[in-house]
Amino acid sequence: MQPTKSITNKTFAEDVLDGLSDEPKHLSSKYFYDDEGSRLFQEIMKLPEYYLTRSEYEIFRKQTEEIYQAFDANKGEFDLIELGAGDGIKTSLLVDYFLKMDSRFSYVPIDISSEALNFLTDKFHREFPNLDIQTERGDYFKTLETFKERSDKRKVILFLGSNIGNFSAPQALEFFRHLHEVMNKNDSIFIGFDLHKNPKTILNAYDDSLNVTARFNLNLLKRMNRELGANFETDNFLHYASYHPTECAARSYLISQKDHDVFIEELGREFHFKKWEPIYMEVSQKYNLEMIEELASNSGFEIVQNFYDENRFYSNSLWKPA
Repeated sequence: MQPTKSITNKTFAEDVLDGLSDEPKHLSSKYFYDDEGSRLFQEIMKLPEYYLTRSEYEIFRKQTEEIYQAFDANKGEFDLIELGAGDGIKTSLLVDYFLKMDSRFSYVPIDISSEALNFLTDKFHREFPNLDIQTERGDYFKTLETFKERSDKRKVILFLGSNIGNFSAPQALEFFRHLHEVMNKNDSIFIGFDLHKNPKTILNAYDDSLNVTARFNLNLLKRMNRELGANFETDNFLHYASYHPTECAARSYLISQKDHDVFIEELGREFHFKKWEPIYMEVSQKYNLEMIEELASNSGFEIVQNFYDENRFYSNSLWKPA
């Protein structure tokens, strides 16, 4: 069941109130992906600095058969469930191969953006007319609750694009423990992790020369204007990215360039922004193998197999419940 607009806006408004009332101010990156945010992220993925998409795509393109074998995609029916489906470019490589190998599966993409889901559905229907597609729009935390009720088929869950990097360590642990609760013993999950590397390479991925990432962050203020009746002027803010090697984390901020107030009609509240005050927007956590192993173990999973690109910039890790 899709959330109604009023419920969505109510949750959005509550999260904004919590974030802008806190010290320091922060906003949730899960609201980046409205239709315009999804479009901007497609631009980001094509940028020369943004190595993540290319690295993961290389794994899918060059190791398709190995992934097929690791998924046991030739052993009975299963649901291929993708969290945060986006445009499905990488997944289409798997779908194409699985269909050619006569695998019996349904594809279930989940995304917060209706535009992304509609684009993906149209694309996959054209490319794979015999594919059974069942789309779900909404927050995948809520959608996870319905997984056990969906069917008794085995589930292979895709969580790609280094989306786990947008969670803090406690959030990542909570997410996988929650996921573990709605998975059966024979289910599995395939996760994309961005790995440690040259700090300059990482920073450039979040501070591109064309300022697409800046527009992506500022778009959240525009979304608040449109959906919550806020009066943000985006020219009053600048985008700032940083990378902290000791924490293995890239962080993005919007920095207020002047003292000013913003009124949000949906909240009936005015918020003051000091000159040079930051709004913390998102974290992009990087991992090494030890961190991946610890996260899997602490959330009740065991690692089946890790896949790497040639540069070892990136890993896709296949887990199953322990």
